[in-house]
Amino acid sequence: MNRDPKIAVVGCGYWGKNLVRNFAQLRALARICDVDGASVAAQAALFPGVASSTGFEDVLSDSEIDGVVLATPAVMHYEQCKAALLAGKDVFVEKPLALKAAEGEDLLRLAAARGRILMVGHILEYHPAVTLLKEFIDRGEFGEIRYLYSNRLNLGKVRKVENILWSFAPHDVAVICRLAGATPSSVNTSGGAYLQTGVEDVTVTNLQFENGIRAHIFVSWLHPFKEQKLVVVGSRKMAVFDDMAREGKLKIYDKGIEWSAGVAVPRQTSETTLFLEETEPLRLECSHFLARIRDRQAPLTDGASALRVLRVLEASQASLERGVPVEIACAAVPGV
Repeated sequence: MNRDPKIAVVGCGYWGKNLVRNFAQLRALARICDVDGASVAAQAALFPGVASSTGFEDVLSDSEIDGVVLATPAVMHYEQCKAALLAGKDVFVEKPLALKAAEGEDLLRLAAARGRILMVGHILEYHPAVTLLKEFIDRGEFGEIRYLYSNRLNLGKVRKVENILWSFAPHDVAVICRLAGATPSSVNTSGGAYLQTGVEDVTVTNLQFENGIRAHIFVSWLHPFKEQKLVVVGSRKMAVFDDMAREGKLKIYDKGIEWSAGVAVPRQTSETTLFLEETEPLRLECSHFLARIRDRQAPLTDGASALRVLRVLEASQASLERGVPVEIACAAVPGV
């Protein structure tokens, strides 16, 4: 591409306005779109000179737009993403990619056939702490990874359609799969719906990997305090990523268990707090999308990784409904 990419953000609500701000600051924002005229007007007033409209068709027909960013309700992702790919646009869609694995597979095939970039907003994978954790794991500094767990807890924001599993857990599924370097072979999810019939407020998901790694994800919007914490347990070292900490979000523990004369002895050597560069993960994610439009390379959170997350979520939902563990299909997508 001989010029800087031009981006249209579709959806200017709770999260979309953050995407609008970031792409504007990156000097890539060319159009804002939302069915709510008041939302469009509010954002347009902040960024004079940026085109705005309430019609999605205006985005698709704009030949100047290279990339479409979708921050719309999850139920709309599949149809809007498909329409944008068919219109020849690169697409960055917020999580989840779709609500069914079959829909995700269709989008992967379409993106491959059209030579388009397909990227999904699993923002935690761009967090400097997660990037560093992945580097440590790949270098073998933690030894063999044995167990991971993630808590994402808060009081609200309660959804009326999607349950807590689909609202909160995609971030944790994405990061755990990234750090484990694999897709789980099976999942077992339980939960409870206390505020609205059929919409779970709390779920616990247990993941089992073929390489022996196990993990669990605890998510809730019915919790007395906010917590966003990831723990990694290795044979040599352990780590805690506390995203709620003001400073020192990542701690590395040189701890473990050693055997002496048949007795398990805890080893506690040192604790290291890492102070990371204060860079907004969303800014890194938006910059990544622009870079991939330019160089045509696969994004970190490409369609394939998003489909992996979608398959885990779909199996987790099935387990939640049936009350039994569910195996996860990992078949390749034909044509990709």
